[in-house]
Amino acid sequence: MKNGAQILLECLKREGVDTIFGYPGAKTLLVHDALYEDPELRHILVRHEQGAAHAADGYARTTGRVGVCLTTSGPGATNLVTGIATAHMDSIPLVALTCQVATADIGSDAFQEADMTGITRPITKHNYLVTDVNDLARTVREAFYLARTRRPGPILIDLPSDVLAAKSAAAIPDHVARHGYRERTQVNARQLAKAAEIINRAERPIIYAGGGVTLGGAAPELRALAAKGDIPVTHTLMAIGVMDAASPLSIGMLGMYGAWHANRAVHDCDCLVAIGARFDDRVTGRLDGFAPNARIIHIDIDPSTIRKVKNVALPIVGDARETMVLLTDLVEVRERSAWRERIAAWEAAAPLPRPERAHLVPHEIMASLASACGTAPIVASDVGLSQMWTANYFGFSSPRRFITSGGLGTMGYALPAAMGAALGNPGETVVAVTGDGAFQMNVQELATCAYYGIPVKTIVLNNGKLGMVRQFQNVFLDRRYAATDLGKHVDFCMVARGFGVEALRVTRKEELPEALCRAMEIPGPVVVDVEIDPDCYSFPMVPPGKNSVEMIFAPEEWPDGGRSAS
Repeated sequence: MKNGAQILLECLKREGVDTIFGYPGAKTLLVHDALYEDPELRHILVRHEQGAAHAADGYARTTGRVGVCLTTSGPGATNLVTGIATAHMDSIPLVALTCQVATADIGSDAFQEADMTGITRPITKHNYLVTDVNDLARTVREAFYLARTRRPGPILIDLPSDVLAAKSAAAIPDHVARHGYRERTQVNARQLAKAAEIINRAERPIIYAGGGVTLGGAAPELRALAAKGDIPVTHTLMAIGVMDAASPLSIGMLGMYGAWHANRAVHDCDCLVAIGARFDDRVTGRLDGFAPNARIIHIDIDPSTIRKVKNVALPIVGDARETMVLLTDLVEVRERSAWRERIAAWEAAAPLPRPERAHLVPHEIMASLASACGTAPIVASDVGLSQMWTANYFGFSSPRRFITSGGLGTMGYALPAAMGAALGNPGETVVAVTGDGAFQMNVQELATCAYYGIPVKTIVLNNGKLGMVRQFQNVFLDRRYAATDLGKHVDFCMVARGFGVEALRVTRKEELPEALCRAMEIPGPVVVDVEIDPDCYSFPMVPPGKNSVEMIFAPEEWPDGGRSAS
């Protein structure tokens, strides 16, 4: 017979887990004691529990496997909440293990007690409180099954200390199932035939690819469908890389900070095929102005997503990969050169800005970074200007190479997520792109990188400001910059070296290429502090409350003073 902690580790290994991101406490003692004697499971001691959740998230996004994090009770567990919510909003498969006070003490306001099932119910796909050690193996098996199937998501298992200490001979089940939960849904053949008919008759179709294409491993099927029908593809932030950015059928990212021609193409299309997308407000802008002339086909594995935000002409519930394989067979070979040329003309008239300035500008930073990184690096981006610049200018050719907090918009995500990505993808080049504000949110994980020699290259775009908020203040609040000035009194190179991490500083444009190449050559983690202009922003953008073609452009790029164009 084994105790609950030992059973837990056996279950994790059965699920293929090789890495756990965790932080110990009184209630994790038995689990960490079991890990001490288990050579098959690698435990990464993070420096803050939020870092554990983001690291597990980055591991999951880049590998496609379930990420695992472990914390103690009370504040250790509650520190996971932001990371769990981040994974929930982006449908990332994650299992969070929180150790809890003894079952007899639950509800008594015991020391470091927190109701984690209650706290995380809105931000998990499902959660569990295990009260009987004989239920533990089945619960863990079921948690991983739910985390990775259908629309993925985070699962929390709360583990009371007495359950971890109790012994059981219960076997780990080979298979699990939940009443009413079906792993796969058979695609409706009649709906597929209708979808193909709409696409075949369309003169101006657009595919709108969302994160579900990435999660479903369906990028090859998407490319095949687009090629057969000669259909341009726009993608969301979460679907970057599902189309090669260099493909003539890829028209880039749409939405609030997307490309003008992508938004305009969606606005003018007569058929919109949404695949694994949820019509997020950052994509659609004002709903009545989004694809107003199109018959919309919505393909998603989660039926609750369809018509939740935007009414559609044809709903199809199904796995993205399976559905596109079947749909491609029904779609006719077409040439839509006139439609593609029209979109290309819009792009030529209003391309993403690439100005020449004395100071560093976004497209130059991303070009230098891409050149220094070489082939297909993994890039974790924080939220804000760094996120939009990376998304628009880096140029990804395959999925799972760009990771970021999309739905929740979590500052401090990039560094720990990159750390998880590096551990899940040994030998790969992994970069964290962050701003000085976001970097300070989880800077302590530099110590984790230094301790384990995790070779994350962190690029800090340092403007001394909270740049995205400052952009809003610039555009909408008459440059009243309240509470967005961070100053430049923090020496990030000194901070990095204090954690045992190599650091480089860039203050002039001509220094950047050499510094980035040097960072890639240095073994282990490196921080590159890049000084940028505080008034360098992300344009074009759709103002809140406007439709997606009412974009504001950078003033210096447009003779009308940078106001909206349509």
